[in-house]
Amino acid sequence: MEQLEQIGITNVGRVYHNLPVPELVEHALARGEGILTDSGALAVETGKYTGRSPKDKFLVDEPSSRDDIDWNKDNVPISEQKFEQLYQRVLSYVQGRDLYVFDGYVGADPKYRCGVRVITELAFQNLFAHQLFLRPTTAELSEHKVDFTVIAVPGLHGDPKTNGINSETFIVLHLAKKLVLIGGTRYAGEIKKSIFTLMNYFMTKQNVLPMHCAANIDKHGHTALFFGLSGTGKTTLSADPERSLIGDDEHGWSDEGIFNFEGGCYAKTIRLSAENEPQIWSALRFGALLENVVVDPETRMPNYDDDRLTENTRAAYPLRYIPNCALSGIGTHPKTIILLTADAFGVLPPIAKLTREQAMYHFLSGYTSKLAGTERGITAPQVTFSACFGQVFFPLPPTLYAEMLGERLQQHPETSVYLVNTGWSGGPYGVGHRISLKHTRAMVSAALDGKLDKVNFKPHPIFKVLLPEKVPGVPSKILDPQNTWDDPEAYTQQAEELARRFVENFKQFADARKEIVEAGPNNS
Repeated sequence: MEQLEQIGITNVGRVYHNLPVPELVEHALARGEGILTDSGALAVETGKYTGRSPKDKFLVDEPSSRDDIDWNKDNVPISEQKFEQLYQRVLSYVQGRDLYVFDGYVGADPKYRCGVRVITELAFQNLFAHQLFLRPTTAELSEHKVDFTVIAVPGLHGDPKTNGINSETFIVLHLAKKLVLIGGTRYAGEIKKSIFTLMNYFMTKQNVLPMHCAANIDKHGHTALFFGLSGTGKTTLSADPERSLIGDDEHGWSDEGIFNFEGGCYAKTIRLSAENEPQIWSALRFGALLENVVVDPETRMPNYDDDRLTENTRAAYPLRYIPNCALSGIGTHPKTIILLTADAFGVLPPIAKLTREQAMYHFLSGYTSKLAGTERGITAPQVTFSACFGQVFFPLPPTLYAEMLGERLQQHPETSVYLVNTGWSGGPYGVGHRISLKHTRAMVSAALDGKLDKVNFKPHPIFKVLLPEKVPGVPSKILDPQNTWDDPEAYTQQAEELARRFVENFKQFADARKEIVEAGPNNS
């Protein structure tokens, strides 16, 4: 309790420090926060908010970080006065209430490890923190030092009129205090992503590149990174039975190599099946947490195809629930980097090698396409760009992270970078077809195994990326996307339109070096 008093938390009910998983589950059940499924996982519903609330996230405008932050629609300022006002409301709210406290770490490499304390009013949110972050040993716990603190109180609703926020929900990060306040939402993902945002700021101060990517490693010690926005296949392609999973979402690249920020996974479960994703399926047992998955009240069987609560159904579980995982959370400097995109225009090649500058360009672009349309049918792709493949989580200018990536590629010239299109071929969405997962896996495997190192490449006439002449196990015809279209002129028109979108989007990076800008597509 003394430690909580240091941050102003006083006169509370019972404080449950670092309860083991079975006790947290028992508390959640006793408090009516959730139910057990037939496999033993705890299933909860988060109510109104079934995903992140990006418009309710704020960074405190304070002197130590003010000039560093890339203030934009994702990094919105709130005054220190309004923060203190909210903080006092939080401190008043928790008085008389029971609280759950988790102490752990973020950052698998001890050299860069940060102590995390997560204080919650709900038992299931503390279970989430226990499974997502790195759990200390008994000896480590006795010496645990708090670097980052998160206070999550879903029952406290903010007031837009007096608190300077946009709704009853608030996620407020104070970088100088290393303190996060979360209120008005039960969605546990806000806890994870707040810590990620803090790491994306503070790791750069130690010359560590923070990355929103998956990572795995083979038996020879060769590490691979997988960047990609939702729907591009990051989780599917990084879960490889021939390779050990280091982590599925957040990593750092230091002078020593790669390390996972987390100790668990937070996977989407919509349309999950044992056949397609057996590793995730088997991980959803006792100790795992399901968010907003519809469960049959009689059989207690989850229905992963049911999206009546949300498309964003989720599962949180420790990394050790995945067979053949890399429990150390540490890997070597990457031998291969895969940038994933799902291009619904049908014009990007299924795989292309990138120069260092092209890698920086496409890292900054963070392109994919989401499918947009009406109930009558989806006919047009919706272009999506998200710098660093997760712009909303990066408080500093995107070009800073891109330059850090470029420096590492220069230091490690043996690292190969590939752009892999898991989207459409032979025409845009509605005309062409989705690139075969079998072929995508073959291309990714060829890249990871070094089979493309001695293959000849040719530049794409518009996008300039380098197309391989052959890939083992893949028909050569599909490697040049123009060959898959019935009308070559229609292909060129569509490719030029996407190139124009790239160029238009890249104008926001006015501070990008000329060499990076010129690595982008031609836009005649």
